This record gives sequence, C-alpha cells and structure tokens, in this order.
Amino acid sequence: MSDEQDTLSAFVEATATKFGVPGVAVGVWTDGREIYGCHGVTSVENPLPVDRDTLFVLGSVTKSFTATALMRLVADGRVDLDAPVRRYVPELVLPDGRAAAEITVLQLLNHTAGLDWRMSADTGEGDDALAAYVARMSESELIAPPGARASYSQMGYNLAGRIMETVTGLTYEQAIASLLFEPLGLSHSSFATNDVMTRRFAVGHNAGEDGTPAVARKWKDSRGNNPGGGGASSVADVLRWARFHLGDGRTQDGVQVLPAEALRRMQEQTVELRGSTLGDAFGICWFLRDVGGLRTVGHGGSANGQFAELLIVPERDFAVVALSNAGPDGGLAFNQAAVRWALEHCLGAVDRDPEPLPYDEERAREIVGSYGNDLMTLTIATEGAGLTIACGIKPEVRAAADTELPPDLPPAGLGLLLGDADEYIVTGGGLKGQRGFFSRDEHGVIVGADLAGRLFNRVSVVSR
Repeated sequence: MSDEQDTLSAFVEATATKFGVPGVAVGVWTDGREIYGCHGVTSVENPLPVDRDTLFVLGSVTKSFTATALMRLVADGRVDLDAPVRRYVPELVLPDGRAAAEITVLQLLNHTAGLDWRMSADTGEGDDALAAYVARMSESELIAPPGARASYSQMGYNLAGRIMETVTGLTYEQAIASLLFEPLGLSHSSFATNDVMTRRFAVGHNAGEDGTPAVARKWKDSRGNNPGGGGASSVADVLRWARFHLGDGRTQDGVQVLPAEALRRMQEQTVELRGSTLGDAFGICWFLRDVGGLRTVGHGGSANGQFAELLIVPERDFAVVALSNAGPDGGLAFNQAAVRWALEHCLGAVDRDPEPLPYDEERAREIVGSYGNDLMTLTIATEGAGLTIACGIKPEVRAAADTELPPDLPPAGLGLLLGDADEYIVTGGGLKGQRGFFSRDEHGVIVGADLAGRLFNRVSVVSR
C-alpha cells in the first residue's frame, strides 16, 4: 500500500476505535487517484469485515440521486424546474390549496417549498407507495408560504420522486436505475432490501442498555421515503458518484449522462442558509459551504444507527466519503472527524467549530421551551449555569410505530454564538457541533428554532 493509503487506514482504525463504531468505510479522491480505509464489521451479531463494496444505508445522501435524475429529465426537456409541481402531479392536495398550486419543482429541490420536514407515514412496500405518500400530504400543514424561506424537507424530495414516476412511467427505483445507476456503473447501489440482502451490507447500531453497540432492528425507512433517504450504496460507488459530480457530465467511459452546465448549476447558490453546520446555502440539493477558503459541495445522511457523509471540492478535484454503522455519538462523530481529517491532510483546509459565548441568564430565559415539528420535539432548558438541548421522537409517533425507531438524544450542552442573529451551537452529545438559530415574530418573541436546516416551531415555555 502507498504511504497515503497506510496513513488513511491508520486514522480510520484509530478513530473508529475511539468512537466505538462497529464498522466504517472511508474513500478519498485526491491527486487523481482513489484511496480507501475500511475497518470493523458489518454487525456485532453476525460480523463480516467491512470492505469498499459493503453497502450502507445512505439516508439523505440519496437526495443527490433524486435531484440529479430530475436534472436529467430537465435537460431532456421533460421537466421544467420553474413549473408548478401540479403540472406533473395533478393529484397533489395540501391544506393550503393556493400553495399546492404554486409550489415549483425547483422549490422542492432547494427546500423552499414550505413543506414540513417529514411525515410519520408508512405507505407500504408496493409500487404505489409514493402515490399513497403524496395522498397523505393533504394532512400536512405548511411551515411557510412557498419560496419564503429554506427549511429542509424529506417530504419535498419524496414528492420530487413522484414527479419522476409520472414523467417516466417507471417506479422511482426503476427510474433511478435507468437514469443513473446503470449508465454510471453504480453496481453496488440499490433501494430494494431483497437485492441488498444478497450482498455484504452493514446494519445499524444504537447504544444498548450497557452503552455498547446493539443492532438496530429497523434496517431502513419505508418505500415512500426512498427518494428522500432510502438508498443503499458502498463507499466505492459513492466515491464514483462524487467523481461524476466533479466531472463534465460524462461517465468514466465517455458517455454523456448530463450536460456539464447542469452539474455546475446544481452547485450554484439558489438560497442562503442561516446558522447551519450543514452549509451557508443550498444549490440544487447540495449544501454549499466555505471551509478554509475553499468552496465545498456536499450532503450528509442518517438512518437508524447509520450515518453517511459526502463532500466534494470542485476547484481542487477532491472528494471524501465516510460511512459508519453506529448512532450519532459514534457514527456521526466519526464521519465528521474523517471529513475534517481528509480536508486538512489533503488540502490544508482546517474546519473548526465556533466558540460559544458565556452563559447569559437573561437570554436563556427567553429561549427555554419546547419546539416541535410533525415528528420530533426539541426541549431547551437550563441546567445550572448553562443551556441544554434534548431531541426526541414524539411519544405518539413512537407509540404508533410497528418497528424500532432510533433512540432519543438526552440533554446536551448548548451555547449561543457571537452576533445578533440568535445563532447557537450544540456543545456535547450526539449532535455536538451542530448549529442552528432561533426565529422571532414581529414583536421580537422567539417562535421557532432551526436545527440541521429544519424548522421546529415553539410549542411551550419550559418552567425554570
């Protein structure tokens, strides 16, 4: 192995051991070649060594496939980004009828449609899963008028997947295979459990009662959530995918899959983001962020006990992919460390978290409370001379689920950041390093909290 391969492998092994992650895979494209570091096992109960072809659940990294496939349809003249979604999905019904008629395809892809994060709806595993999912959207209130603000939405991407079905006449999964997986040679990428289970694949892990990794029994989300987060792939395939987005729209065999200008357009800012660890702006799907003077383009993903991270730096022809099969205390922390290591080791770009301000009791008093969306609740409270944030699935959602859901995250430190933008950073626990901001109404009262690009509306004030 080369010195770079040895160095990466040593880092991966040491860091996975530090964070207690059962299995990890990291791939880096740098200086015109691929290097990999894999460590650990697919499952603590049925262990197989993780290698570059082991499939992990990608979570929201799947959105990059959905957006790119739609851009192929745009390039072919079959979809118009500025057209209303109802041109392609006429059955779309929302509680706000005017908004349902106004939402555009682009607003789905840059998270400005005003749709909530996601629905706790399992619409089965049949070919009608997406159509049934869209029918359930009639029950979901908007969080903002279309185009008013960015708020990360799984629901929007699932609706985008339904556009692909109506335009192509294929299921979403068949369309992705035809438009992307097959021409790009992504032979270790799939959505179907029956396909994945015949290969080497990683299962998720969450902390058991004794704190050690325990297998997560729900492997991935239901089929209606495939466009927003249901893909599975290997580190080698995802790195190949990253190289495609660094290129000119042609496969490594020279076949033109997408015009180069369409790829570049996806990486251009469409809307600014506030106070988010994920990025400074959205392109078309991609999070855009400056790190050490370099413009990065990327997307992360989470599943039940699995995390994925993809980051490219177009100006340096660089990409890094990190996949892990543990909950946020281990898997998310490992992926963040791996990406930061690769940026610094290969490009000299240092990515550090901002320092929080000292505790301010007066500001804390106006912040403490519960914030929620359709699926989850954030609870911000004071503990001694500090603020804490806890994140959990709503009890009624957990009670209604017929499969295991990820565990709630216990209270961890939260600190406010310098400036008058009401921004904050999580300073401990599974969400350590995640940034967000509070929003105020016309009277200056805090009415919402954004975390990881998602809006949580304030629902109560916590007594102190």
